[in-house]
Amino acid sequence: MSSALSFQSLRKTYGATVAVDDLSLTVEEGEIFGLIGPNGTGKTTAVECALGLRQPDAGTVRVLGMDPQEASSQAFYQRVGTQLQESALPDRITIRETVNLFASFYPSTADSEALLDRWGLADKQHASFASLSGGQKQRLFVVLALVHDPDLVVLDEISTGLDPDARHQVRNRLREVRANGTTVVLVTHFMDEAQALCDRVALMNQGRCVALDAPSALLDELDASYRVWFDAPSDFDLDPLRTADDIQSVELVDGHVQARGGDDLLTAVVHRLADANVSPNDLHAERATLEDVFLTLTDDSQLPTSSSPDLRD
Repeated sequence: MSSALSFQSLRKTYGATVAVDDLSLTVEEGEIFGLIGPNGTGKTTAVECALGLRQPDAGTVRVLGMDPQEASSQAFYQRVGTQLQESALPDRITIRETVNLFASFYPSTADSEALLDRWGLADKQHASFASLSGGQKQRLFVVLALVHDPDLVVLDEISTGLDPDARHQVRNRLREVRANGTTVVLVTHFMDEAQALCDRVALMNQGRCVALDAPSALLDELDASYRVWFDAPSDFDLDPLRTADDIQSVELVDGHVQARGGDDLLTAVVHRLADANVSPNDLHAERATLEDVFLTLTDDSQLPTSSSPDLRD
């Protein structure tokens, strides 16, 4: 695959604050790539450097082979689309007027009617910007980012203001965007969103990339990649579970028993409960999440060793 976006030793500071620190990663063409982590970890600063909105202090950035600081604005932004974390429009401008205005900036554009319909705005196209809900405004900015059918689109906190149903619809639309040939860089602190959508993710912490891989591969790196929950009698003895080889840890969480372990965790828990003649209530298993990966990697005592080079920059 060819590179759609690459950072090499990127560094950006604001006075004494280091926003991005020695960031190196590559986004391949045709993937949905997640730049994820809590607010304040340098995600937005990194993509603003990629979009030419900020000048890096050190390192290099290449977007579709172009240096965003040196490429002509016309050549660059004809191939790149963006929905920024914070954007605004005049209150009285309508959706239709906005889309027509943005489309006029480019020599060729996508079908704007189809875009509005796909993103659930066709019936609101004559509504003013001020009358839109937060979720509708977010979807409008996505439409504007896609109106010229870019090769790469950067979406920064796309789910802000969206209800659960709208978030589900957005995920489906983004898969369609990727299927149509556009590389998607998704900047988000919603790790469940990245886990559901992204081909690969970069976990950011304190301006650095602490993990870079497919979500499933990162989950497989955890020793305790599964959890089993159940309710048990108040006098239930946890010690037999703690001594089982396939159970890594057992604790009480909000009155519920939580066991952690690997692939054989559920079998081990069920066998130990049967041996103790205990019939648990609400027994269920779940896979760990990217949030668990992040919490593990940002605990210095749990960081992978040098034998796992893909997990740390």
